[in-house]
Amino acid sequence: MIQWYPGHMAKAKRILKDDIKLVDLIIEVVDARVPLSSRNPDLNELLGSKEKITVLNKKDLADSTLNKEWIKFYNDLGESAVLLNSLTGEGVGDLKSIINNKHDSISAKLADKGRNPRRLRAMIIGIPNVGKSALINLLAGTKIAAIGNKPGVTRGRQWVNIDKSVRLLDTPGILWPSFSDEDTAYKLALTGAVDNDIFDFELAAYKLIKFINEANPDILIDFYGIDSTAGHPYDILADIARKRGCLMTGAKVDRNRAAGIIITDYRDGKLGRITLENPAEVIDDELS
Repeated sequence: MIQWYPGHMAKAKRILKDDIKLVDLIIEVVDARVPLSSRNPDLNELLGSKEKITVLNKKDLADSTLNKEWIKFYNDLGESAVLLNSLTGEGVGDLKSIINNKHDSISAKLADKGRNPRRLRAMIIGIPNVGKSALINLLAGTKIAAIGNKPGVTRGRQWVNIDKSVRLLDTPGILWPSFSDEDTAYKLALTGAVDNDIFDFELAAYKLIKFINEANPDILIDFYGIDSTAGHPYDILADIARKRGCLMTGAKVDRNRAAGIIITDYRDGKLGRITLENPAEVIDDELS
């Protein structure tokens, strides 16, 4: 089981609790490949009755059919949700439209209380490496936040003026102290929310191979040129290692190197658009 709760994340959670009091709207960014696992369960109790939008980022790396099903899943929960590709900007127009609608609604509530209209104060939250900074830059129309393809690029809080009607608070990504199951932890590891040096690459690769093999074994056969995926993930990884030349002295298979290759290929979308979670499974679990 992957377990961590670095001190800076504990501090970030305390700050987040205070910051939520300052804003009208929460924009939570999740990874479209793991829309449920990439949500922080700590946030539910922190958010209270605040208006909220869920942004499923990296839509281009996730299964297009499941993208639509996840949007319906969140809509059925009564949440506003939108698909986004923060690298190309696809979907940002839909997000801005929802933000403007929230602004009008919140302004109307203020007017009912006899208060003057003001800028909407929103806050972007999310676990590390889901694309918060790229989204902020899209909304602002200029490079304001630092971007990096690794967890923890955003180090502190900063207010960003999006336009005359919206002011945005950026926050560092935070993870929670433990997970309900090992699969959740490794889904986050596979999608890059966790530093590479704190999880077992080989075990993560085995879990990824198992998932892909159950969903569509032809993906591994076609991409890596292996003959079959009928064996255990342990053996399949060895076959991939041989095909990619991941060998050590004496023709011994370098499993760790091969694991790094398949995980990187998945993260980069080279294996296709693969979502690791299905909303139908969540609904089935709740009904069982």
